[in-house]
Amino acid sequence: MTEPPTGHGVTASPLRRVTEAHRVQSSAGTGTQGLADRATPPFSVVLGTDYAGKSAALKELAGRAGGVRIVSADEELLDPGHSLIARLRRGLVGDVMPALHHDYSADFMLTMLQTAVLHLRDSIMRSPAGAPVLVDSYYYKMLAKCRLTGLDEHPLFDWWRSFPRPQQVIFLEVSAETAWRRCGEGRDLNPLEHYGQHGDRASFESFQADLNEALREEVRSLPVSFIGEQDQVSTVEQKIQEVLGVHELV
Repeated sequence: MTEPPTGHGVTASPLRRVTEAHRVQSSAGTGTQGLADRATPPFSVVLGTDYAGKSAALKELAGRAGGVRIVSADEELLDPGHSLIARLRRGLVGDVMPALHHDYSADFMLTMLQTAVLHLRDSIMRSPAGAPVLVDSYYYKMLAKCRLTGLDEHPLFDWWRSFPRPQQVIFLEVSAETAWRRCGEGRDLNPLEHYGQHGDRASFESFQADLNEALREEVRSLPVSFIGEQDQVSTVEQKIQEVLGVHELV
């Protein structure tokens, strides 16, 4: 049985190999059958550094009737019944991160991120059989960003790593120049996208370079397909569908 960790000690390096887990143990119920009684549906993960075009591509995919099921904590991709996740995310970015290590501890930040991680896991488990399931970043990006903000090791990371593994990762690449342009040359940045108090180009590019490395380390034991930077969202969407078609399980 996989249980949330207790205590405050560090139990393992954050770079250890992901543990295999085919069933999620959860007390949450769905009708008469709890999530713990369900086999994990096959799923894939779309990953990338900030402003790689992931959200835009997922919105395109979500708009196609009868296509891929998208699992995300992004406000525009959430089901109406999960608006709490969006409110918590706004509180994290707007209130917690600007005052991190002053008014709020790193553990508090991680507790808020945990709600999004569990939302993603539970949504995977609720997915109907048949349609391909595509997950927005899973826990990988949140874990990597925690490490970059100074929380390099934590017992919760080991719990996250015990969650079901995707069958593959689709990694979207983007140049530093394009990412800087897409964030409005710093105008649209939030505190989880750069180092320091002010998001200038140097702090943004340094953070994104480290994020890229941390993400690749986290998924190094999984099959990863890389999609290079594209000018059109529709091209990214098409390439994602091609990868899903190649790896889709019957």
